Amino acid sequence: MNEAVLVIEDEPKIARLLELELQYEGYQVGKAGSGTEGLEKYAEGQWDLILLDVMLPGLSGIEVLRRVRAKDATVPIIMLTAKDSVEDKVSGLDLGANDYITKPFQIEELLARVRAALRLSAVASVVSSASSTTADTGNDSSGHQDEAEAGWLTAAGLKLNEGTREVSRDGVAIELTPREFDLLVYLLQNQRQVLSRDQIVQAVWGYDYYGDTNVVDVYIRYVRKKVDNGFTPPLIHTVRGVGYVLKEQL
Repeated sequence: MNEAVLVIEDEPKIARLLELELQYEGYQVGKAGSGTEGLEKYAEGQWDLILLDVMLPGLSGIEVLRRVRAKDATVPIIMLTAKDSVEDKVSGLDLGANDYITKPFQIEELLARVRAALRLSAVASVVSSASSTTADTGNDSSGHQDEAEAGWLTAAGLKLNEGTREVSRDGVAIELTPREFDLLVYLLQNQRQVLSRDQIVQAVWGYDYYGDTNVVDVYIRYVRKKVDNGFTPPLIHTVRGVGYVLKEQL
């Protein structure tokens, strides 16, 4: 195992524990004790995953997250937080964090989340590479392959490209966070199928996700606001007592 993990944590005991446990699991580990140092370490190395504390001296973890995501939309970031309300957790996730874990945490749970995030990142990388290869091959063979034919998911004017991560509805570009994008992909891939919260959590957050399923409700609200507000017909529907479905008419 050669994955490199950057730990940005200002509590020395926690940082040292994480370093030892991650090294024992075979990961390469870098450490930073402040937001500013964390950004410097991030810029200096090639990291496969970042463990990022929310409460940091200097730059906060949220600001570090914002700056990293401005440059890199793919590196998995797991937030470490002492806060346990849904709103606090969602604020980090909505800015592009892949997951969160609340202090105090069991090291086995944290390691499981690290494995899940790295696994999903590897799958996304393979899918992206395959999409790029398919597009390149098509262009070479025809000279003018219609790129809109590869990687697009559509529904009632809504268009999403998994390779380029473009999203639009009726020609209007829609900006989504990484988690919102993954959620919309899953809904589009399963159009007209009613999906439970558990199914959505497992598909979008991963099988090793231990958080509350009500985070699904929050993200459905975010995606619905961007995809449905101002457009007709509405696409994302709530099926009371069951879950959600994406279809043109309920």
